[in-house]
Amino acid sequence: MANIAENLSKTALRHPDRPALWFGNDALTYAELDAAASRVAAMLCAQGVTVGDRVGVMLPNVPAFVALYYGILRAGGVVVPMNPLLKAREIEHCLVDSGACRLFVHESAAQEAAVAAGVTGTVVTPVDPVLTQADDHEPVGAETHRDDDDLAVILYTSGTTGRPKGAALTHHNLGHNTEVVAERVIHVGPQDVVMGCLPLFHAFGQTCGMNATVRQGACLVLVPRFDPAEVLALLDALRVTVFQGVPTMYNALLHQPPSATDPEAGALRVCVSGGAALPMEVLHAFERRFGCAVAEGYGLSETSPVVTFNHLDRARRPGSIGTPIDGVEVRLVDGAGQDVPVGEVGEIAIRGHNVMAGYWNRPDATAEAIPDGWFRTGDLARQDADGYFSVVDRKKDLIIRGGYNVYPREIEEVLYEHPSVDEAAVVGVPHASLGEEVSAAVVLTPGARVTAEDLRSFVKERVAPYKYPRNVWLLPALPKGPTGKILKREIQPPQ
Repeated sequence: MANIAENLSKTALRHPDRPALWFGNDALTYAELDAAASRVAAMLCAQGVTVGDRVGVMLPNVPAFVALYYGILRAGGVVVPMNPLLKAREIEHCLVDSGACRLFVHESAAQEAAVAAGVTGTVVTPVDPVLTQADDHEPVGAETHRDDDDLAVILYTSGTTGRPKGAALTHHNLGHNTEVVAERVIHVGPQDVVMGCLPLFHAFGQTCGMNATVRQGACLVLVPRFDPAEVLALLDALRVTVFQGVPTMYNALLHQPPSATDPEAGALRVCVSGGAALPMEVLHAFERRFGCAVAEGYGLSETSPVVTFNHLDRARRPGSIGTPIDGVEVRLVDGAGQDVPVGEVGEIAIRGHNVMAGYWNRPDATAEAIPDGWFRTGDLARQDADGYFSVVDRKKDLIIRGGYNVYPREIEEVLYEHPSVDEAAVVGVPHASLGEEVSAAVVLTPGARVTAEDLRSFVKERVAPYKYPRNVWLLPALPKGPTGKILKREIQPPQ
């Protein structure tokens, strides 16, 4: 696998006039995108950026992100994508930890970035969505040569167990994962229009959305901020064929009222869900309304990200994360690292082309995460007799109530069966005698009159006595991360 920036230049040679990006009311062809990335590479070289230098990119889903990403790689640099919603202290951590020499930011993030750069000394450059700053530079020629094991991207994890760590991903990690996903998982082709709602600074959107689309010569629709009404209209207007999202996006689209442009009979041929477990009620309701199967997969930042998938050419198991993709092995292990029997719960361990080189400058954390060549995910799952995996829960989310294991996802599935529940998250709260008590934070559908006691009774009737939530909190909204994933660690009992 050569420099993955070649995915863009090769596609531009094959399909120069084909739309690469759709943003707002305008399209950018592959020839134009390739030229923009080449000018970025020239600009970086003129600014003294050399092979292996880390360069930060802090932008929403706009054309400038794509041009910067491939331009940095073309120049031989390492991309450090960052969420444009980060605050100064968070930006400072990523800059210091990665040693980034430059940071390109969206105007909305410029003030916070400037505060961080005042501490780190990093050069900060605000850019507009289409990156006119690089227009004065002549495009460079071929991509800088990079070996398989050379770093391409450092992705910072969400920091659920402390300060974010940088997952160091190589050209081979990302290039091979992109190839398998594009050609053997989603089967993306030049005729496809891919909806890019997932943040490109996140592993899911980067590999499955941007990299897979560019490699295959398809068109990527860039949506800087997910708005369900806007996305619903775009699905129809642009004849989108591939939609990729996290469960909260599917739930939000499902609750949009039908309209004259509702794409129930539209062009959608495949929908991909990842990032968290998709509640079965949401999955089935979405498929009924939009007439398109939703295929679930599984991955992490540390695995480039795709690990398993409900492959389109095999039997689909709704509720499961499918089977491993080509070149990836998955085991379920106990605390001693031994395989658990089929049907039993174990921690997901992964080996393959997709596993990161390690955590950037964190040999201790790398050794803990990959003690024997198998990456320990912290996720718990079961495997059935046919080899399909089903995630039970995060290892750290497991609630132990009075010695009994309670898996939050099981209780959340029950809550989603109630017609008045829009969103739900089950967490454990400290309890003096039981260790932890099962608790649920719930957002109701508009106009619902149900009470917390009603929901508690609803679940109590459907699960074992030790499992139902004694505490149910009705909230106006649940905290979410950049991809729309619910952040359980930020859910606190009402005061």
